[in-house]
Amino acid sequence: MLGDQAQALLRDVFVGHAPLIAGLDGAHRITRRIVRWGGEDLHAVPHTGLVIAADRLGDALPWPDAAEACPRFSLSTEAPCGSALLRFGRREAAATPVVLRPEADRHAALVEAIEAGWLFCIPTGDDTGWLLTVGAEPDQALRESRLVAPALAATGAVSNRFETAPRMLDDPTAPGCLTLGSGAVAFDPICGDGVATAVRGGILAAAVAAGMVDGKNRELDHGALIGHYRAMLIAAMRRHLAVSWPFYARGGTGPWWQEQAEALAEGHAWCTRQLAAAGEARFVLAGNRLVPRDCAA
Repeated sequence: MLGDQAQALLRDVFVGHAPLIAGLDGAHRITRRIVRWGGEDLHAVPHTGLVIAADRLGDALPWPDAAEACPRFSLSTEAPCGSALLRFGRREAAATPVVLRPEADRHAALVEAIEAGWLFCIPTGDDTGWLLTVGAEPDQALRESRLVAPALAATGAVSNRFETAPRMLDDPTAPGCLTLGSGAVAFDPICGDGVATAVRGGILAAAVAAGMVDGKNRELDHGALIGHYRAMLIAAMRRHLAVSWPFYARGGTGPWWQEQAEALAEGHAWCTRQLAAAGEARFVLAGNRLVPRDCAA
């Protein structure tokens, strides 16, 4: 599901690209979220979201020229061999196709906390939808559910399993290469800002790469550029952990919730220490290029 920020970023970066605009305009719309969390009363909040399959979104995006622009430097979505992956918690998710009951709201996303995990159900149009269960198997989660389960007429087999806890490479760089996308930093889907972060990360990585191969600007020191890239990813993770922590601190009182909240707090503290050691950012984005901060002032 793409929120307001992700939609705006995609439309801005790929302005005028007809297949993307058509894909977004034709996507199924979510207009509200209905939430039952941490023993609180059920509440509904307005939401502006678009549901679009990842492969459909990928097909709608323009692909860059396949010609090699600079053989000395590359961008990759794959982590360098031997890179250390930092995990801030552990919580596997299962994605399951579902059929909605006739009375279920086709434009409402359902979010519910249970004893040791949470559920997220999103309609995809007509009578179909997807169920994400985090921390518990789908059958167990639905047995505990009071919000999501009554909206479902049927559930299919688990389609995919994946880790949802925030994670990032300790060092997203290698000689002549930067790692970007979810290979470099991945967010908890509970906040819904993964796509927007990926777009911003792509812009930053492209700007760093341009600076690395620019032999004319001596102010763009390679070591400083790499350090800036790592620091900005850590800063993004720190913000994400700060936003995620309240969900897990309030989700429940059992050991599972406490462990996840503690892992997020520890990750936030690690990010804070790393950023303090890195010092003030030396570069800022000017359009799609990095410039020294003193030049932009």
